[in-house]
Amino acid sequence: MSLRVAVVGSGPAGLYTAEALMKQATGPVTVDVLERLPTPYGLVRYGVAPDHTSIKSIAGYLRGVLELPDVRFLGGVEFGKDVDAADLLACYDAVVYCTGAMVDRRMGIPGEDLPGSVAATDFVNWYCGHPDVPADRFVLDSSEVAVIGVGNVAVDVVRVLAKTAEELRATDVPEEVLRRLAASRVRTIHMIGRRGPEHAKFTLKELRELGELTNADVRVRREECRADVTAASRQVRGNVEVLQSWAARGLAGRPRLVDVRFWMRPVEILGEGRVEALKLERTRLVEGRVTGTGEFETLPVGMVLRSVGYRSVPLPGVPFSESTMTVPNEAGRVRDREYVAGWLKRGPTGVIGTNKSDAAETVRTLLADLAGREPVRHADLDDLLAARGVSPVTYEQWLSIEAAEAELAKSLDRGERVKLLGLAAMLTACGR
Repeated sequence: MSLRVAVVGSGPAGLYTAEALMKQATGPVTVDVLERLPTPYGLVRYGVAPDHTSIKSIAGYLRGVLELPDVRFLGGVEFGKDVDAADLLACYDAVVYCTGAMVDRRMGIPGEDLPGSVAATDFVNWYCGHPDVPADRFVLDSSEVAVIGVGNVAVDVVRVLAKTAEELRATDVPEEVLRRLAASRVRTIHMIGRRGPEHAKFTLKELRELGELTNADVRVRREECRADVTAASRQVRGNVEVLQSWAARGLAGRPRLVDVRFWMRPVEILGEGRVEALKLERTRLVEGRVTGTGEFETLPVGMVLRSVGYRSVPLPGVPFSESTMTVPNEAGRVRDREYVAGWLKRGPTGVIGTNKSDAAETVRTLLADLAGREPVRHADLDDLLAARGVSPVTYEQWLSIEAAEAELAKSLDRGERVKLLGLAAMLTACGR
C-alpha cells in the first residue's frame, strides 16, 4: 500500500517537500499539495520582484514537481476553514505544514497604525498581483516615502518605486497596478537602517541594482557609511565599498532620488488622520545594542513601508511558539504524523534554495518515523471536500489561468505574462 502525505502550502518549501518525498521514499508514495489560493508557487509568484525574472524562473523547476505523476495540486482549499488537522490525519499517513512567514513584524512606535503606514509585504503583494490586496490599495500621491529596513525586500520595494512604469512594462505586473505606478508622484524614497552599513542584510547584487537605476540618483552620506570591515566577510566588504563609492560621487539630476540612511531609527510616525512625517533618532552601538543619541530628524513623508522582518502565523490546532514565531519541532517532527518545513519550521532565514535542504531533512524524519507502520487513515479527502461543497482548483485549471495571463500580455503588447487581478478573474479563467 502506498504512503499518502498531505503538504499544506504550495510555495518552495511545500513543493521541495513533495519532491523530496518522491526521491527519498523506497516504496510508492502519493502527495496532495493543498493551497488556499488557486495559484501555486507562493513567494516565487507573489514575493519575488517582477523585474527579477531570473529568480522567478524557479517557478519552472517547481512546475516540474507539480507535474510528477504522484503529486496532485489542490488549490482553493484553506487549512483551518475547509479542513483542519484532524481531517487531514484521517485521510493521510502524515501531514507537512509549509505555510511560510506571511506577515511583517511591527516596529512598535507611536503612529504606526495611521493610514499610510503599511507593511512592505502588502506593497509587494500589491505589485505582484496577490488576490488578497486590491488594485486600489495604494495611491502613490506623496512626493516622499520612507522604507524602513535594509534587506533585500526593502531594496526591491525601493527599486520598484524608483523605476518608471515603462521599465516595468515587460514584466508581469498587473495592468491596473502598472497604471498606478505610472501616475506615481513619488520623487524621493528614503531607505532607513537602524545600524551601520556593515550590518545591512541586502546582498551585493541587489544593492548594485540601485546604482544602475536610470530614473533615480542614489545619495549616501559619507559620515553614515564609515565602517571598519577589515575582518568582515566578502559580502559585507562589497556592500560597504559600493555604498562608499556612491557617497563619493555627485548626483546626476535624475527625476527620482533614493536616499540611503544608516544609524537612524524610527521613533514616531506623525500626522493628523494619515501619515504626514516620520521622526527619526540618530543611533549608535553600545555593547552591541542599538542606542539612541537624543539627536532627532523629521522627514516629510506621506507613506511609511516597514520591512523589519517577518513572522509566521499560527495554524489552527497546530503547536506554535510565540517567542520564536515557529512551529516547535525536532528535525521537522512536530508530533505524531505531523511535520513542518520552511520558514514555519526555522524562521524567515535563508534564500529560496535553502528550503530544499530543509525539506529534505523533514522528509528523512517523516520516512524514518513511518517505516514499517500500518496506515491508520480511514477517510478520503475528495469525499470530505465534496460533502462540504469545496471543489478544489486542479493543476489543469491552474494552467488555464497561466494561459489567460499569457493571452492578456499579448493583447496588451506586454512581455510574456500579465497577472490577472483578483480571485474572480482567476476562477473565471479556469472555467469556475
